[in-house]
Amino acid sequence: MPFKSEAQRKWAYTKEGTKALGGKKAVQEWEKATGNKKLPKRVKKTK
Repeated sequence: MPFKSEAQRKWAYTKEGTKALGGKKAVQEWEKATGNKKLPKRVKKTK
């Protein structure tokens, strides 16, 4: 699953984010799925 925002990408590399996603390998998979896309700083919540 790709990242949807830069805030989410930064969070994934924190201790809590890495643990929540399932480890460093999972974070790398998310990074690979995102690629070099230009992401917004934040994404608004959907209703």
